[in-house]
Amino acid sequence: MQKLFTYICLIFVTVNYAQPNDSVLSLEEYLGYVKNYHPVVKQAHLLTTEGEAKLLKSRGAFDPKLSVDYNRKKFKGTEYYDKLNTTFKIPTWYGVELSAKYENTDGKYLNPEYNTPEDGLYSAGISLNLAQGLLTNKRMATLKQAKLYTKQVEAKRQLMVNEFLYEAITTYFNWLKNYQAKQVYSNYVVNAKNRLNNVKKSYFAGEYPAVDTLEASINYKSRLLDYEKSRIGYVKSTLEVSNYLWLENNLPLELKDSIVPDIQTIDVIDVVLNSSILNSTDELIENHPKLQELKLKEDILTVDRNLKKNNLLPIVNLEYNFLSSDYEHLDTFNTADYKSGLKVVFPLFLRKERGDLAMAKMKLQDISYDISLTKVTLKNKIEGTIQDIASYEIQYDLLLDLVLDYKNIVKSEERKFSLGEGSLFLVNYREAKLIETQLKQIDSEYQLFNKKSELLRVLNTL
Repeated sequence: MQKLFTYICLIFVTVNYAQPNDSVLSLEEYLGYVKNYHPVVKQAHLLTTEGEAKLLKSRGAFDPKLSVDYNRKKFKGTEYYDKLNTTFKIPTWYGVELSAKYENTDGKYLNPEYNTPEDGLYSAGISLNLAQGLLTNKRMATLKQAKLYTKQVEAKRQLMVNEFLYEAITTYFNWLKNYQAKQVYSNYVVNAKNRLNNVKKSYFAGEYPAVDTLEASINYKSRLLDYEKSRIGYVKSTLEVSNYLWLENNLPLELKDSIVPDIQTIDVIDVVLNSSILNSTDELIENHPKLQELKLKEDILTVDRNLKKNNLLPIVNLEYNFLSSDYEHLDTFNTADYKSGLKVVFPLFLRKERGDLAMAKMKLQDISYDISLTKVTLKNKIEGTIQDIASYEIQYDLLLDLVLDYKNIVKSEERKFSLGEGSLFLVNYREAKLIETQLKQIDSEYQLFNKKSELLRVLNTL
Protein backbone atom coordinates (compact mmCIF):
# COMPACT_ATOMS: atom_id res chain seq x y z
CA MET A 1 0.00 0.00 0.00
CA GLN A 2 2.87 2.38 0.80
CA LYS A 3 4.42 1.57 -2.56
CA LEU A 4 1.15 2.41 -4.34
CA PHE A 5 0.82 5.71 -2.49
CA THR A 6 4.39 6.70 -3.42
CA TYR A 7 3.77 5.82 -7.05
CA ILE A 8 0.61 7.94 -7.25
CA CYS A 9 2.35 10.93 -5.62
CA LEU A 10 5.17 10.77 -8.15
CA ILE A 11 2.76 10.64 -11.05
CA PHE A 12 0.69 13.63 -9.97
CA VAL A 13 3.37 16.26 -10.47
CA THR A 14 1.82 19.69 -10.64
CA VAL A 15 1.40 21.09 -14.14
CA ASN A 16 1.78 24.62 -12.77
CA TYR A 17 5.48 24.19 -12.14
CA ALA A 18 7.35 27.51 -12.03
CA GLN A 19 10.91 28.54 -11.42
CA PRO A 20 11.12 30.53 -8.17
CA ASN A 21 14.04 32.68 -9.32
CA ASP A 22 12.37 33.93 -12.50
CA SER A 23 11.75 37.67 -12.95
CA VAL A 24 8.54 38.62 -14.73
CA LEU A 25 8.55 41.23 -17.51
CA SER A 26 4.96 42.42 -17.77
CA LEU A 27 3.37 43.71 -20.96
CA GLU A 28 3.06 47.19 -19.45
CA GLU A 29 6.77 47.36 -18.55
CA TYR A 30 7.70 45.98 -21.95
CA LEU A 31 5.67 48.65 -23.76
CA GLY A 32 7.22 51.31 -21.54
CA TYR A 33 10.69 50.39 -22.79
CA VAL A 34 9.51 50.26 -26.41
CA LYS A 35 7.74 53.63 -26.38
CA ASN A 36 10.47 55.51 -24.54
CA TYR A 37 13.71 54.16 -25.93
CA HIS A 38 13.32 52.26 -29.21
CA PRO A 39 15.12 53.96 -32.15
CA VAL A 40 12.17 53.46 -34.52
CA VAL A 41 9.87 55.44 -32.21
CA LYS A 42 12.50 58.17 -32.01
CA GLN A 43 12.81 58.15 -35.81
CA ALA A 44 9.07 58.66 -36.10
CA HIS A 45 9.38 61.92 -34.16
CA LEU A 46 11.83 63.15 -36.80
CA LEU A 47 8.94 63.22 -39.28
CA THR A 48 7.36 66.06 -37.30
CA THR A 49 10.67 67.93 -37.30
CA GLU A 50 10.91 67.47 -41.07
CA GLY A 51 7.43 68.94 -41.53
CA GLU A 52 8.34 71.96 -39.41
CA ALA A 53 11.51 72.45 -41.48
CA LYS A 54 9.50 72.42 -44.72
CA LEU A 55 7.06 74.92 -43.25
CA LEU A 56 9.95 77.21 -42.28
CA LYS A 57 11.33 76.89 -45.81
CA SER A 58 8.01 77.87 -47.39
CA ARG A 59 7.75 80.92 -45.12
CA GLY A 60 11.03 82.07 -46.66
CA ALA A 61 9.13 83.09 -49.81
CA PHE A 62 7.70 85.99 -47.76
CA ASP A 63 11.03 87.13 -46.34
CA PRO A 64 12.06 90.73 -47.16
CA LYS A 65 14.92 90.83 -49.66
CA LEU A 66 17.76 93.27 -50.01
CA SER A 67 19.69 93.24 -53.29
CA VAL A 68 22.64 95.31 -54.49
CA ASP A 69 23.64 95.48 -58.15
CA TYR A 70 26.85 97.37 -58.94
CA ASN A 71 28.56 97.59 -62.36
CA ARG A 72 31.47 99.73 -63.49
CA LYS A 73 33.48 99.93 -66.72
CA LYS A 74 36.71 101.94 -67.19
CA PHE A 75 38.98 101.65 -70.22
CA LYS A 76 42.05 103.70 -71.22
CA GLY A 77 41.32 106.38 -68.68
CA THR A 78 37.70 106.73 -69.73
CA GLU A 79 34.93 105.81 -67.35
CA TYR A 80 32.31 104.25 -69.55
CA TYR A 81 29.74 103.79 -66.75
CA ASP A 82 29.40 103.44 -63.00
CA LYS A 83 26.00 102.02 -61.94
CA LEU A 84 24.71 101.28 -58.44
CA ASN A 85 21.23 99.87 -57.94
CA THR A 86 19.98 98.76 -54.53
CA THR A 87 16.51 97.37 -53.86
CA PHE A 88 14.61 96.41 -50.74
CA LYS A 89 11.42 94.37 -51.33
CA ILE A 90 8.72 93.19 -48.95
CA PRO A 91 6.43 90.44 -50.35
CA THR A 92 2.94 90.32 -48.86
CA TRP A 93 0.34 87.56 -48.55
CA TYR A 94 -1.63 88.59 -51.63
CA GLY A 95 -0.12 89.53 -54.98
CA VAL A 96 1.26 92.81 -53.71
CA GLU A 97 4.92 93.67 -53.25
CA LEU A 98 6.29 96.80 -51.57
CA SER A 99 9.70 98.10 -52.59
CA ALA A 100 12.23 100.85 -51.93
CA LYS A 101 15.11 101.56 -54.29
CA TYR A 102 18.21 103.70 -54.56
CA GLU A 103 19.99 104.35 -57.89
CA ASN A 104 23.21 106.27 -58.51
CA THR A 105 24.76 106.23 -61.97
CA ASP A 106 27.52 108.08 -63.82
CA GLY A 107 29.68 107.62 -66.93
CA LYS A 108 30.53 109.00 -70.34
CA TYR A 109 28.69 106.31 -72.30
CA LEU A 110 25.80 105.81 -69.88
CA ASN A 111 22.39 105.38 -71.49
CA PRO A 112 20.52 108.64 -70.85
CA GLU A 113 17.49 106.86 -69.40
CA TYR A 114 19.71 105.71 -66.50
CA ASN A 115 20.87 109.23 -65.62
CA THR A 116 20.30 110.15 -61.95
CA PRO A 117 20.83 113.30 -59.87
CA GLU A 118 24.26 113.81 -58.31
CA ASP A 119 23.13 112.41 -54.93
CA GLY A 120 21.26 109.53 -56.55
CA LEU A 121 17.58 108.79 -57.05
CA TYR A 122 15.27 107.31 -54.43
CA SER A 123 12.02 105.55 -55.14
CA ALA A 124 9.26 103.94 -53.13
CA GLY A 125 6.52 101.97 -54.76
CA ILE A 126 4.30 98.99 -55.15
CA SER A 127 3.86 96.21 -57.69
CA LEU A 128 0.47 94.57 -57.98
CA ASN A 129 -0.86 91.47 -59.76
CA LEU A 130 -4.32 92.54 -60.88
CA ALA A 131 -5.51 89.16 -62.25
CA GLN A 132 -3.41 86.01 -62.04
CA GLY A 133 -1.61 85.89 -58.70
CA LEU A 134 -3.77 88.40 -56.83
CA LEU A 135 -5.88 86.08 -54.62
CA THR A 136 -3.60 83.06 -54.91
CA ASN A 137 -0.14 82.50 -56.26
CA LYS A 138 2.71 80.04 -56.09
CA ARG A 139 4.20 81.24 -52.81
CA MET A 140 0.79 81.47 -51.12
CA ALA A 141 -0.08 77.95 -52.29
CA THR A 142 3.29 76.59 -51.17
CA LEU A 143 2.86 78.02 -47.67
CA LYS A 144 -0.70 76.70 -47.36
CA GLN A 145 0.44 73.25 -48.51
CA ALA A 146 3.37 73.31 -46.08
CA LYS A 147 1.01 74.01 -43.16
CA LEU A 148 -1.22 71.14 -44.26
CA TYR A 149 1.81 68.93 -44.80
CA THR A 150 2.90 69.51 -41.19
CA LYS A 151 -0.44 68.13 -40.00
CA GLN A 152 -0.24 65.31 -42.52
CA VAL A 153 3.20 64.35 -41.23
CA GLU A 154 1.81 64.14 -37.70
CA ALA A 155 -0.86 61.72 -38.93
CA LYS A 156 1.81 59.66 -40.69
CA ARG A 157 3.86 59.61 -37.50
CA GLN A 158 0.90 58.28 -35.53
CA LEU A 159 0.31 55.56 -38.12
CA MET A 160 3.98 54.61 -38.13
CA VAL A 161 4.24 54.39 -34.33
CA ASN A 162 0.92 52.55 -34.08
CA GLU A 163 2.05 49.93 -36.62
CA PHE A 164 5.39 49.49 -34.89
CA LEU A 165 3.77 49.08 -31.47
CA TYR A 166 1.45 46.45 -32.91
CA GLU A 167 4.45 44.46 -34.14
CA ALA A 168 6.12 44.83 -30.75
CA ILE A 169 3.00 43.70 -28.87
CA THR A 170 2.42 40.64 -31.06
CA THR A 171 6.07 39.70 -30.56
CA TYR A 172 5.50 39.76 -26.80
CA PHE A 173 2.38 37.60 -27.18
CA ASN A 174 4.35 35.10 -29.26
CA TRP A 175 7.02 35.03 -26.56
CA LEU A 176 4.35 34.38 -23.94
CA LYS A 177 2.77 31.64 -26.06
CA ASN A 178 6.10 29.84 -26.55
CA TYR A 179 6.94 30.17 -22.87
CA GLN A 180 3.64 28.60 -21.84
CA ALA A 181 4.10 25.78 -24.37
CA LYS A 182 7.61 25.12 -23.06
CA GLN A 183 6.29 24.99 -19.51
CA VAL A 184 3.61 22.47 -20.50
CA TYR A 185 6.12 20.16 -22.16
CA SER A 186 8.58 20.64 -19.30
CA ASN A 187 5.99 19.47 -16.79
CA TYR A 188 5.02 16.41 -18.80
CA VAL A 189 8.64 15.45 -19.36
CA VAL A 190 8.90 15.17 -15.57
CA ASN A 191 5.71 13.11 -15.52
CA ALA A 192 6.95 10.81 -18.27
CA LYS A 193 10.32 10.30 -16.58
CA ASN A 194 8.76 9.51 -13.21
CA ARG A 195 6.31 7.15 -14.87
CA LEU A 196 9.15 5.36 -16.69
CA ASN A 197 11.13 4.93 -13.46
CA ASN A 198 8.13 3.57 -11.60
CA VAL A 199 7.15 1.20 -14.41
CA LYS A 200 10.70 -0.17 -14.45
CA LYS A 201 10.56 -0.77 -10.70
CA SER A 202 7.20 -2.49 -11.04
CA TYR A 203 8.54 -4.60 -13.94
CA PHE A 204 11.49 -5.79 -11.87
CA ALA A 205 9.05 -6.53 -9.06
CA GLY A 206 7.05 -8.69 -11.47
CA GLU A 207 3.97 -6.46 -11.43
CA TYR A 208 4.04 -5.15 -15.07
CA PRO A 209 5.10 -6.80 -18.35
CA ALA A 210 8.23 -5.72 -20.24
CA VAL A 211 6.16 -4.07 -22.97
CA ASP A 212 5.02 -1.45 -20.47
CA THR A 213 8.62 -0.35 -19.92
CA LEU A 214 8.99 0.05 -23.68
CA GLU A 215 5.74 2.00 -23.84
CA ALA A 216 6.88 4.29 -21.02
CA SER A 217 10.29 4.77 -22.65
CA ILE A 218 8.77 5.72 -26.01
CA ASN A 219 6.45 8.19 -24.28
CA TYR A 220 9.35 9.74 -22.35
CA LYS A 221 11.45 10.21 -25.50
CA SER A 222 8.48 11.70 -27.34
CA ARG A 223 7.98 14.18 -24.52
CA LEU A 224 11.70 15.07 -24.62
CA LEU A 225 11.44 15.68 -28.37
CA ASP A 226 8.39 17.92 -27.97
CA TYR A 227 10.09 19.80 -25.15
CA GLU A 228 13.20 20.44 -27.23
CA LYS A 229 11.10 21.83 -30.09
CA SER A 230 9.25 24.12 -27.68
CA ARG A 231 12.50 25.18 -26.01
CA ILE A 232 14.15 26.32 -29.24
CA GLY A 233 10.92 28.12 -30.22
CA TYR A 234 10.99 29.95 -26.89
CA VAL A 235 14.67 30.87 -27.31
CA LYS A 236 14.03 32.35 -30.75
CA SER A 237 10.99 34.31 -29.57
CA THR A 238 13.06 35.64 -26.64
CA LEU A 239 15.61 36.98 -29.11
CA GLU A 240 12.83 38.58 -31.14
CA VAL A 241 11.53 40.33 -28.02
CA SER A 242 15.06 41.56 -27.29
CA ASN A 243 14.96 43.44 -30.60
CA TYR A 244 12.37 45.78 -29.10
CA LEU A 245 14.08 46.40 -25.76
CA TRP A 246 16.43 49.37 -25.56
CA LEU A 247 17.79 51.66 -22.89
CA GLU A 248 18.75 55.33 -22.96
CA ASN A 249 21.56 56.44 -25.27
CA ASN A 250 20.51 53.81 -27.85
CA LEU A 251 21.82 50.87 -25.83
CA PRO A 252 20.20 47.52 -26.76
CA LEU A 253 18.93 45.40 -23.88
CA GLU A 254 19.46 41.64 -23.89
CA LEU A 255 17.02 39.49 -21.96
CA LYS A 256 18.51 37.11 -19.43
CA ASP A 257 17.29 33.53 -19.16
CA SER A 258 15.74 34.33 -15.79
CA ILE A 259 13.35 36.92 -17.29
CA VAL A 260 10.01 35.48 -18.38
CA PRO A 261 6.71 36.91 -19.68
CA ASP A 262 3.72 37.45 -17.44
CA ILE A 263 1.43 34.40 -17.60
CA GLN A 264 -1.33 36.49 -15.95
CA THR A 265 -1.44 38.87 -18.93
CA ILE A 266 -5.03 37.87 -19.68
CA ASP A 267 -6.12 39.51 -16.41
CA VAL A 268 -4.59 42.91 -17.27
CA ILE A 269 -4.57 43.11 -21.06
CA ASP A 270 -7.72 45.24 -21.29
CA VAL A 271 -6.28 47.72 -18.80
CA VAL A 272 -2.83 47.86 -20.43
CA LEU A 273 -4.12 48.16 -23.99
CA ASN A 274 -7.35 49.95 -23.08
CA SER A 275 -9.02 47.51 -25.47
CA SER A 276 -12.26 47.34 -23.49
CA ILE A 277 -13.31 50.80 -24.74
CA LEU A 278 -15.27 50.13 -27.90
CA ASN A 279 -17.74 53.01 -27.70
CA SER A 280 -17.95 55.78 -30.30
CA THR A 281 -16.23 53.74 -33.00
CA ASP A 282 -17.80 56.03 -35.64
CA GLU A 283 -16.07 59.00 -34.03
CA LEU A 284 -12.81 57.06 -33.85
CA ILE A 285 -13.11 56.26 -37.55
CA GLU A 286 -13.72 59.91 -38.46
CA ASN A 287 -10.67 60.95 -36.42
CA HIS A 288 -8.54 58.06 -37.65
CA PRO A 289 -5.05 59.26 -38.71
CA LYS A 290 -5.34 57.37 -42.01
CA LEU A 291 -8.48 59.28 -42.88
CA GLN A 292 -6.99 62.50 -41.54
CA GLU A 293 -3.94 61.96 -43.74
CA LEU A 294 -6.13 61.42 -46.82
CA LYS A 295 -8.29 64.46 -46.02
CA LEU A 296 -5.21 66.63 -45.57
CA LYS A 297 -3.89 65.31 -48.86
CA GLU A 298 -7.25 66.28 -50.37
CA ASP A 299 -6.85 69.78 -48.92
CA ILE A 300 -3.34 70.02 -50.38
CA LEU A 301 -4.66 68.98 -53.79
CA THR A 302 -7.50 71.51 -53.43
CA VAL A 303 -4.93 74.28 -52.95
CA ASP A 304 -3.12 73.03 -56.05
CA ARG A 305 -6.38 72.96 -58.04
CA ASN A 306 -7.20 76.54 -57.03
CA LEU A 307 -3.74 77.61 -58.14
CA LYS A 308 -4.21 75.86 -61.50
CA LYS A 309 -7.62 77.53 -61.85
CA ASN A 310 -6.04 80.91 -61.12
CA ASN A 311 -3.52 80.29 -63.90
CA LEU A 312 -6.36 80.55 -66.42
CA LEU A 313 -6.47 84.28 -65.73
CA PRO A 314 -4.26 86.65 -67.73
CA ILE A 315 -1.08 88.06 -66.23
CA VAL A 316 -1.65 91.74 -65.49
CA ASN A 317 1.21 93.24 -63.50
CA LEU A 318 1.11 96.91 -62.52
CA GLU A 319 4.06 98.74 -60.97
CA TYR A 320 4.14 102.30 -59.65
CA ASN A 321 7.04 104.08 -57.93
CA PHE A 322 7.32 107.58 -56.46
CA LEU A 323 10.66 109.24 -57.24
CA SER A 324 12.74 111.71 -55.23
CA SER A 325 16.34 112.78 -54.87
CA ASP A 326 15.87 113.73 -51.20
CA TYR A 327 14.86 110.80 -49.02
CA GLU A 328 15.05 112.87 -45.81
CA HIS A 329 11.92 114.84 -46.69
CA LEU A 330 8.91 112.67 -47.47
CA ASP A 331 6.99 115.56 -48.98
CA THR A 332 9.38 115.48 -51.95
CA PHE A 333 7.67 112.24 -53.04
CA ASN A 334 4.70 113.30 -55.17
CA THR A 335 2.64 112.11 -58.09
CA ALA A 336 4.40 114.44 -60.48
CA ASP A 337 7.62 112.42 -60.31
CA TYR A 338 7.03 108.76 -60.85
CA LYS A 339 7.99 105.62 -62.71
CA SER A 340 5.27 103.15 -63.71
CA GLY A 341 4.79 100.07 -65.84
CA LEU A 342 2.15 97.65 -67.01
CA LYS A 343 2.64 94.10 -68.26
CA VAL A 344 -0.12 91.98 -69.79
CA VAL A 345 0.30 88.37 -70.92
CA PHE A 346 -2.53 86.09 -72.05
CA PRO A 347 -2.02 82.75 -73.86
CA LEU A 348 -4.61 82.44 -76.62
CA PHE A 349 -5.56 78.77 -76.23
CA LEU A 350 -4.61 78.08 -72.57
CA ARG A 351 -3.98 74.44 -73.45
CA LYS A 352 -1.24 73.96 -70.85
CA GLU A 353 -3.29 75.68 -68.13
CA ARG A 354 -6.48 73.76 -68.96
CA GLY A 355 -4.53 70.49 -69.01
CA ASP A 356 -3.00 71.21 -65.59
CA LEU A 357 -6.43 72.02 -64.17
CA ALA A 358 -7.96 68.83 -65.57
CA MET A 359 -5.22 66.70 -64.00
CA ALA A 360 -5.62 68.50 -60.66
CA LYS A 361 -9.36 67.75 -60.71
CA MET A 362 -8.70 64.08 -61.49
CA LYS A 363 -6.31 63.80 -58.54
CA LEU A 364 -8.98 65.29 -56.27
CA GLN A 365 -11.56 62.81 -57.54
CA ASP A 366 -9.12 59.96 -56.99
CA ILE A 367 -8.42 60.94 -53.39
CA SER A 368 -12.17 61.27 -52.81
CA TYR A 369 -12.59 57.63 -53.83
CA ASP A 370 -9.75 56.66 -51.48
CA ILE A 371 -11.45 58.40 -48.55
CA SER A 372 -14.78 56.65 -49.18
CA LEU A 373 -13.09 53.26 -49.57
CA THR A 374 -10.97 53.74 -46.44
CA LYS A 375 -14.05 54.57 -44.33
CA VAL A 376 -15.83 51.39 -45.40
CA THR A 377 -12.70 49.26 -45.02
CA LEU A 378 -12.01 50.54 -41.51
CA LYS A 379 -15.62 50.02 -40.44
CA ASN A 380 -15.70 46.44 -41.76
CA LYS A 381 -12.32 45.61 -40.21
CA ILE A 382 -13.47 46.91 -36.83
CA GLU A 383 -16.72 44.95 -36.94
CA GLY A 384 -14.95 41.79 -38.11
CA THR A 385 -12.28 42.04 -35.41
CA ILE A 386 -14.89 42.61 -32.70
CA GLN A 387 -16.63 39.42 -33.84
CA ASP A 388 -13.31 37.56 -33.75
CA ILE A 389 -12.67 38.74 -30.19
CA ALA A 390 -16.09 37.55 -29.03
CA SER A 391 -15.53 34.16 -30.69
CA TYR A 392 -12.06 33.65 -29.20
CA GLU A 393 -13.36 34.55 -25.75
CA ILE A 394 -15.97 31.79 -26.07
CA GLN A 395 -13.36 29.34 -27.39
CA TYR A 396 -10.98 30.19 -24.57
CA ASP A 397 -13.63 29.56 -21.88
CA LEU A 398 -14.59 26.24 -23.51
CA LEU A 399 -10.97 25.14 -23.67
CA LEU A 400 -10.47 25.99 -19.99
CA ASP A 401 -13.33 23.61 -19.15
CA LEU A 402 -11.94 20.98 -21.52
CA VAL A 403 -8.52 21.14 -19.87
CA LEU A 404 -10.09 20.54 -16.46
CA ASP A 405 -12.11 17.63 -17.82
CA TYR A 406 -9.04 16.06 -19.46
CA LYS A 407 -7.03 16.47 -16.25
CA ASN A 408 -9.71 14.60 -14.34
CA ILE A 409 -9.87 11.81 -16.89
CA VAL A 410 -6.07 11.47 -16.90
CA LYS A 411 -6.07 11.20 -13.13
CA SER A 412 -8.78 8.54 -13.37
CA GLU A 413 -6.81 6.51 -15.92
CA GLU A 414 -3.63 6.77 -13.86
CA ARG A 415 -5.52 5.59 -10.78
CA LYS A 416 -6.94 2.62 -12.69
CA PHE A 417 -3.51 1.79 -14.09
CA SER A 418 -1.93 1.91 -10.63
CA LEU A 419 -4.58 -0.54 -9.43
CA GLY A 420 -3.87 -2.87 -12.33
CA GLU A 421 -7.21 -2.26 -14.07
CA GLY A 422 -6.08 0.01 -16.93
CA SER A 423 -3.27 0.14 -19.46
CA LEU A 424 -0.25 2.39 -19.83
CA PHE A 425 -1.17 2.98 -23.48
CA LEU A 426 -4.51 4.47 -22.45
CA VAL A 427 -2.83 6.64 -19.80
CA ASN A 428 -0.41 8.01 -22.42
CA TYR A 429 -3.23 8.54 -24.89
CA ARG A 430 -5.32 10.48 -22.38
CA GLU A 431 -2.31 12.55 -21.40
CA ALA A 432 -1.51 13.31 -25.05
CA LYS A 433 -5.06 14.61 -25.51
CA LEU A 434 -4.64 16.73 -22.38
CA ILE A 435 -1.43 18.22 -23.73
CA GLU A 436 -3.08 18.88 -27.08
CA THR A 437 -5.99 20.65 -25.37
CA GLN A 438 -3.67 22.74 -23.18
CA LEU A 439 -1.77 23.85 -26.28
CA LYS A 440 -5.09 24.74 -27.96
CA GLN A 441 -5.96 26.80 -24.90
CA ILE A 442 -2.62 28.60 -25.10
CA ASP A 443 -3.10 29.23 -28.81
CA SER A 444 -6.65 30.46 -28.21
CA GLU A 445 -5.34 32.91 -25.62
CA TYR A 446 -2.66 34.02 -28.09
CA GLN A 447 -5.26 34.58 -30.83
CA LEU A 448 -7.48 36.50 -28.39
CA PHE A 449 -4.57 38.77 -27.45
CA ASN A 450 -3.69 39.31 -31.09
CA LYS A 451 -7.24 40.23 -32.04
CA LYS A 452 -7.52 42.73 -29.19
CA SER A 453 -4.29 44.40 -30.23
CA GLU A 454 -5.35 44.20 -33.89
CA LEU A 455 -8.55 46.06 -33.04
CA LEU A 456 -6.53 48.88 -31.49
CA ARG A 457 -4.20 48.74 -34.46
CA VAL A 458 -7.14 49.32 -36.81
CA LEU A 459 -8.48 52.09 -34.58
CA ASN A 460 -4.94 53.48 -34.29
CA THR A 461 -5.16 53.85 -30.49
CA LEU A 462 -2.07 51.85 -29.50
